[in-house]
Amino acid sequence: MTPTKPPIGSYVVDTRTGKVGIVMGHEGPYVQLRPYGGGREWDAEPGAVRLATAAERLRAATAYANARSRGEVP
Repeated sequence: MTPTKPPIGSYVVDTRTGKVGIVMGHEGPYVQLRPYGGGREWDAEPGAVRLATAAERLRAATAYANARSRGEVP
């Protein structure tokens, strides 16, 4: 059974790294993810991602807002 690819625009967790990302596309066998708030995309295997919970999405948004207020990201 092959894992299904999450829809573009959905928030997922890369279970290999624990990072929350937004699905930007599907290239070959991989899912392309971008960090919350922007940044460099990375590829993940469809079997290594799962939909993010509301708490995980909020945690990623809060971490981005904190980093932005400290001037770490534009």
